[in-house]
Amino acid sequence: MGLNVDLSYAFLPGQEARFSAYLDKAALARRLLMEGQGPGPDCRGWLSLPFTIPETDIARLEEAGRKIRSDSEVLVVIGIGGSYLGARAALSFLGASHPEFHRPGAPLVLFAGLSLCSDDLAELIDFIKDRSFSLAVVSKSGSTTEPAIAFRILKGVLEEKYGLREAARRVYVITDSKKGILKAIADYEGYDVYAIPDDIGGRYSVLTPVGLLPMAAAGVDIRAMLRGAKDALLSGKTLPPAENPSLRYAAYRQLMAGEGKRIEIFATFSPSHRHLGEWWKQLFGESEGKEHGGLFPAPVVFTTELHSIGQYIQEGSRTMFETFLLAASPRRQLSIPVEAANLDGLNFLAGKPLSFVNRQAFRATAAAHFDGGTPNLSIVFDRIDEYHFGYLVGFFEFSCAVSGFIQGVNPFDQPGVEAYKNNLFALIGKPGYEKRSRELFERLGREER
Repeated sequence: MGLNVDLSYAFLPGQEARFSAYLDKAALARRLLMEGQGPGPDCRGWLSLPFTIPETDIARLEEAGRKIRSDSEVLVVIGIGGSYLGARAALSFLGASHPEFHRPGAPLVLFAGLSLCSDDLAELIDFIKDRSFSLAVVSKSGSTTEPAIAFRILKGVLEEKYGLREAARRVYVITDSKKGILKAIADYEGYDVYAIPDDIGGRYSVLTPVGLLPMAAAGVDIRAMLRGAKDALLSGKTLPPAENPSLRYAAYRQLMAGEGKRIEIFATFSPSHRHLGEWWKQLFGESEGKEHGGLFPAPVVFTTELHSIGQYIQEGSRTMFETFLLAASPRRQLSIPVEAANLDGLNFLAGKPLSFVNRQAFRATAAAHFDGGTPNLSIVFDRIDEYHFGYLVGFFEFSCAVSGFIQGVNPFDQPGVEAYKNNLFALIGKPGYEKRSRELFERLGREER
C-alpha cells in the first residue's frame, strides 16, 4: 500500500546527474523540519496529528456525523481556501466524477463562502430552503469576509426555517479553541464547537475537524484516512532519500526550478481528482509563492484538457514540467462492448476495460510530452479509497514542507494574502481601515453604491 514516484520520463539530458545533489538538500531540509529548526517552528502540528489525535476527538466527530445523517438531507460547509478545499477534495475523490460525495443515507455536501457571488449563494439557498439542512462553518478567526457574510446569510435562512433553538442544534463551528469572532459567536449562540489546533495552518488542516467533520457526515471512514496519513508521514520521516517518495518529489520539483522551469502542471486522468488538484494548488502555491519565486501550480484533468492546452504543453514555451497523478486501478470497471456492424471501427478494443484505454492515454501523453521537451514524473497510488486519500495528504504535506525549505522560504505562512484582505476591508468600509480607504479611493475613484 502507498504510492510510488516514477522518474522514467523525468530528466532531459544532463539533469539526472544533478538530481542527487537535490536529494541531499531534501535530506537536510527533512532534518531541519523534524528538529524544529528553520522557519515556522510553531506551525508543524500536522506532522504529529495522525499519531496523536485523541480517540475521544475521533468518536465525537463520528457522533456528529451520525447526527447530521439522521436529520439533514444537505450539509452546507462554509469556508474558503484551506477551510473547504480538503473536504471537497476528499468527497470528490471518493465519489468518482460527481462534484460532491453522496452515499445513500448521507447528506449531500455543498459548499458556500468561497466567493462573494450573490447569484451562486442565492441558487444554493433556493436549493436547500425546502430540504432539511445543517451548517458547518469553518474559520480560525471568523473575520474572513467571504465565509463571514455567507454564514450570516445562511444562519438567517436556518433560523427562519427552524427557529432559534433548533437552528442552534444544526450549526457546527470549527474554529480557534480560545479566541476569535467565530468562537465568540459560537459561545453566545450555544453552537457545537470543534477546535482547530493552534499549530496547524489552513492548508495543512485537512485531517483536523476542518476536513474530518464534513467527511464523517458524508459517511467516510475517517479512521482509515488517518491511518493512511500516518503511514505517509512515517515514510517521509524515516525512509532514506533515494527510497523516499516525499523527498524524491520535493527534490525533483526544486531541480526543475533550478533548471529554469517556472510552471508545474499537475495532471490527473480522472475528473474525480480535480478537487484534489485544487487543494494541491493551494498547498504549494501559498506555501512557496514568496520572495518573487516558487513554481506556479497549474492543475489540469486529462484527457479532457489535452484537447485544449495539450498543444501548448507539447510545443509551447519550455518553461514547465508535469506531475502526473494516477490510480493503479479505478473504483469501478467498464468494458467496451462488441458490435456486429463495427461501424465506428472500435471492435479492436472490444472486451477491453475502459481503464486500459485511459492508462494507455497516460503513457502516450507522458512519452509525447517528454519527446517535446516537457519532462514529467508520475505519482502512482494503489487504490481510490479513504486510506489512500489520507496517504496522499500526508505525502503532499511532507513534500511541500521539504520543498519550501529547499527553496529557502517559510512554507507555513501566507503574508501576501493579507494585502488583498486589507484593501477589501478598506473598500467596504470596515472600521479601523479609514486611512487605507482614503488612499484607495484617491487611486481608484469612488463608485455609486
